[in-house]
Amino acid sequence: MKSTTQKVSIIEKIGYSLGDLAANLIFQTLMTFIAFFYTDVFKIPPASASIIIFAGGMIGASFNPIMGAIADRTVTRWGKFRPWILWTSVPFGIIALLTFSTPNFGPQGKLIYAFVTYIFLVLIYSANNLPYSALSGVMTGDMSERNSISSYRFIAVMVAQFIVQALLLPLVLIFGGGDKTVGFEKVMTIFAITGVIFFIITFLTTKERIIPKPEQKSSLKQDVKDLSKNKPWIAMLFLTILVFVTLSLKGGMYVYYFENYLNKAQLSAFLQNIGFNGFIDGLNTILTKIGLVGFVWPKDAATSGFSLFNGGGIIFMILGISFSKKLADKYGKRDVFVSGLLLSTICLFAFLFFSKESIGLVFIAQLFHGFFYGLTIPLLWAMIADVADYSEMKNNRRATGIIFSAMIFGLKAGLSIGGALVAGILAFFGYNQQLAVQSESTIQGIKLSVSVFPTITFLLAASCLFFYEINKKKEIEIEEALKLRRSKTKTVYKEKILIEE
Repeated sequence: MKSTTQKVSIIEKIGYSLGDLAANLIFQTLMTFIAFFYTDVFKIPPASASIIIFAGGMIGASFNPIMGAIADRTVTRWGKFRPWILWTSVPFGIIALLTFSTPNFGPQGKLIYAFVTYIFLVLIYSANNLPYSALSGVMTGDMSERNSISSYRFIAVMVAQFIVQALLLPLVLIFGGGDKTVGFEKVMTIFAITGVIFFIITFLTTKERIIPKPEQKSSLKQDVKDLSKNKPWIAMLFLTILVFVTLSLKGGMYVYYFENYLNKAQLSAFLQNIGFNGFIDGLNTILTKIGLVGFVWPKDAATSGFSLFNGGGIIFMILGISFSKKLADKYGKRDVFVSGLLLSTICLFAFLFFSKESIGLVFIAQLFHGFFYGLTIPLLWAMIADVADYSEMKNNRRATGIIFSAMIFGLKAGLSIGGALVAGILAFFGYNQQLAVQSESTIQGIKLSVSVFPTITFLLAASCLFFYEINKKKEIEIEEALKLRRSKTKTVYKEKILIEE
């Protein structure tokens, strides 16, 4: 394989990370709010919303292997993966906006509209994010640099996650003047425009350095055969599905947890005692004085508590991310990942024991969960890049795109299953968006969905890593073997050119 220097500049790392910030403005909104948007904004029954999210998402997820094969066989002067980021930027923005729009259709028309737009969104997400993710595997063959790229990337993810999980609901109320329907459309318009710009920046600032040999050819059948024998790839596939089932399930249920479970009087007192209400009052005063009278933070305690809860967790995730690369370089990605996942699982399980008045404990558990889970965040994508290297070492062929299709398939399948579980659990436990106070059965279902259920799926995800054989020793072995092979290939290639000349 041809390769140039394996060092990646800070500008390129930042440019690459902006692509994930753009994608996550949409992805985090899907993961956190799609069930809430369908049930409480678009007024789709929970059972119907569950079917739409699951069926639409799985149809989109099934497209990933096809997209991986297409990306691997794309040949342009810009490379294999970069052009897809450019080509899909504008369609991604348009379809995201349509998905969170609320046309005035009848009940049947709403179901059809939601189903069609959701399918198109997950399809365009595959066409954009699979090549984007695969790009990290060909920007450099240096595993330390790859860890660094992942750290930059996931700081950007955390910025997007903070914007969505901590600020989106207040922004929806602000921009909509209290009308969530109008607010969602206006906020998603901003997200769509920002996303298009950032995708273009990613395309312009990145470079593909690991280029397959011109004579390399393989059939889709051969690629699939290789994958079926690749145990680390299979382990990462199931791990990714389970991780994103967990994130989507608990993330999508938190808004119901704050709206329906926690004691609002106690929550309001907590926000007052820690100075949050005073901070918001000061912020509202400043905004009013400079003429931004429409940008006043909502006074609803559940909205403020939900935003602070998510915001605090994200800040501690970023702190965890900052330790991730150093720990991974020392102990290996696999061992750090499983340790962080198990510790974060303990924090989730603790939610089972919190009463409606245990506001402080709820926030403390979220902070610890955020830190421990943050250790794993950059490693997931870096590990799948290592799997691509493992496959190349074993098979003497580079198939980055189809290998990364496991990650995107798992991500979207997990998102679909988790989102469908949110709506399905709500339907099963009798949630009714028209009621001011939900039944005890509904409350119990919400509580289980942020404690016991995600604990089970996280533990299953951790168990997948017992079948992932790329530990620290194996990482070094793969890196050295590929460096030697690429060096020899480059020498042979140059000699061939000289002979032909």
